[in-house]
Amino acid sequence: MVSILGLLAITAYALCAALQILVWNPLSAVPGATLNEIHEGLARRNESISLAAVVTWSSIGSVLGALVVLLTARRVISRMRTVAILQLLILVLGAPMYFFASFSPGMALADAFFISGGDYSPWGRLLYLVSGTALTGMLIVMIFRGKSGVHSARA
Repeated sequence: MVSILGLLAITAYALCAALQILVWNPLSAVPGATLNEIHEGLARRNESISLAAVVTWSSIGSVLGALVVLLTARRVISRMRTVAILQLLILVLGAPMYFFASFSPGMALADAFFISGGDYSPWGRLLYLVSGTALTGMLIVMIFRGKSGVHSARA
C-alpha cells in the first residue's frame, strides 16, 4: 500500500511539473497571450519548448516509483520503512529534476520574450516545497526507527 501511495504521489508530482513547464509557466510569463501565441513567438525567435524532453524528464520519477512498486510486489523490498524512504527520496529528487527539465524551456521563453528565465507561475515553488517536505519526511523515517521493543524490554 505504501509503495502504491508513493507512486501516486510521484506521478501527481510529475504531472504537475510537466504542466508547470509546458502550460502554467509560459502563460504566466507572457500574460495576456494564449499558448498558441506563445509558441508562435518562440518560433519567430527560433526557440521552442520540447514536449518530448519535458515528458521524458518528468516521467523518470514515475518509472522509478513503479520500479519500487514492482520490487515491493515481488518481495525484493519487504520492509515498509525502506519502501517509504525510497518513494520519499524519489520525491526529493523531483526538485533537481524539475529544475533541469525547466531550465531550457525557461531560457527559450527568456530569449524569445526578453524576460528572465525563472518561474512566473507559483506552482514551481509548490513543487520545491513538496520536495522539501519529502526530504523532511524521509529524514524523520530514517532517524526514528520505531524502537517500541526497547520500551517493552524494560517493563
